[in-house]
Amino acid sequence: MPDNDASAMPTAPTPDQLAAARVRTAQEIALDGQIKLVRSKIIDEATTAIGMLETAIDALFRLDVDRAREIIARDDDVDRSEVEIEEEALRVLALYHPFARDFRKITSMLRINADLERVADHATSIAKQTVKLQPLGVTRFPTALTELGQRVPMLCHTLLTSFVSENVEQCRSVIIKDKAIDSLDKRLFDECLEVMGSDRNSKAAGVLMYRCGRELERVGDLMGNIAEDVIYLVGGHIVRHEEKKRLKQQGLM
Repeated sequence: MPDNDASAMPTAPTPDQLAAARVRTAQEIALDGQIKLVRSKIIDEATTAIGMLETAIDALFRLDVDRAREIIARDDDVDRSEVEIEEEALRVLALYHPFARDFRKITSMLRINADLERVADHATSIAKQTVKLQPLGVTRFPTALTELGQRVPMLCHTLLTSFVSENVEQCRSVIIKDKAIDSLDKRLFDECLEVMGSDRNSKAAGVLMYRCGRELERVGDLMGNIAEDVIYLVGGHIVRHEEKKRLKQQGLM
């Protein structure tokens, strides 16, 4: 015997419900487009900041003052880009009220945006030290500084690739490699002391070269921070303290 209970029968959506569903779908499409736009701008900003860092390092080892000054002049461009991206991301939060993964994407990109601007700041600082170093008669650079100048840009490119592909394992490798950069920074201090002689110029050169190493070490720290943000973006896990504990247990810290 058929069940005549009307409450058990599926009901067709009302016109208002259909309209609301269409609005939600349109909002979801618009939100996805806005998130992709912010992400694209983040990638452009990262490419610019990393390019500035590589040029600053090259200018340092060549003691090329003209190229160093070009980097100093470009810093304002990245500052403007950072503000533009932040305003766009905040506008998305205000207009679309994203949640879950979309919310993680926007908040993570806000943090990444700020860290990328700081990468450009460190590149600019290296360029400024180059201008000061050039007249001091530097004939050789500490081995640790040379190694930092090679490793840090490679770390930046690995991180950029992991952000684009949302590769969590690559992000974890960036965090581990950052610890090797920290140890190079410590070695650099001793090597800079060896460079310093009794004359004023060699002492100034030692201090300035150590300052360049510190700037590179800070860029490594920023790559570690961004890697943690990408891990949060992908899986929703805040790993700052958890990852450090894991690395210590594995003897990698």
